[in-house]
Amino acid sequence: MAKPIMAKATAVWLIDNTTISFKQIADFVGMHELEIQGIADGDVATGVKGFDPIANNQLTQEEIDLAEKNPLHKLKLKFNAAAVGEEKRRGPRYTPLSKRQDRPASILWLVKFHPELSDGQISKLVGTTKPTIQAIRERTHWNIANIQPVDPVALGLCKQSELDAAVQKAVAKREAEGGVMSDDERRKLVSTEQSLAMEDDGPKIPSAIEGLETFSLRDDEDEKEEEIIDADSFFNLPGSKDDEDEQP
Repeated sequence: MAKPIMAKATAVWLIDNTTISFKQIADFVGMHELEIQGIADGDVATGVKGFDPIANNQLTQEEIDLAEKNPLHKLKLKFNAAAVGEEKRRGPRYTPLSKRQDRPASILWLVKFHPELSDGQISKLVGTTKPTIQAIRERTHWNIANIQPVDPVALGLCKQSELDAAVQKAVAKREAEGGVMSDDERRKLVSTEQSLAMEDDGPKIPSAIEGLETFSLRDDEDEKEEEIIDADSFFNLPGSKDDEDEQP
C-alpha cells in the first residue's frame, strides 16, 4: 500500500486537526500505534511541524470525515494520476550530490575487479551513464590519471547484496554462453559469502613451471649407489722413488 510523504509530519497534522483514532493514523502513515501515541503525548516528533495532507493532495476532506465517523475505516491515499508508473521508472539510480564525485573511483574498481559486469549492470549499481563507463574502460576519462579504484560498497553507492546479485547474474550468463573462465575469473565471480566460505588451497605453482616439480637431473631408476671409500684406502697413496731408496 502506498504511504504519504513526510509521514511523521502528516501524523502530527492529523492528531492536531482531526479526531481520527491513533490506529487509523498509524495504518495510514505506516507507523506503529505507540509512536502515534507518543506524538500525541509530546514524547515523539518534538518540534516537527504538521504537514497538511489535504493541501498537499494526499487526502480529501471527505475521506477524513468518513474516518472520523467510523473508527474501522481505513484512510486511503488520494489517487494522483501524475504519479502512475512513477515507481517503475527505469534508468540509473539517483546518487546524492555528496557522493557523485566518488562514482569514477567505484566504476574503475568494478571495471578492474569485475570485468564480466556489463555497462548496464554497472550503471544500475552506482547510478552513472554508459559513456562515463566506456571512457573509464578505455582510459580516456579526463581525470583518469587521478582516479584510484575504490569498492562502491565501501563508498555507500550500492549494497553488497546488490553487487553479489549482479555478479551471480554475470556468472549465469557466462555459463549459459559456454564461456571458459580461468581460476582467477572464477574467484572474482563468486559472491562475498561464498568467497569467505572457501578453504585456502595454499600456494599454487605458477602455470609457467607447472609439471616441473618432480623433475630431476638424475634417473632414480637407473641410479646406482656410489662406492664408499674408507679412510685407509683414501690415504694409501703410491709411494715416491725416495721412499723406495730408504727401505733396507
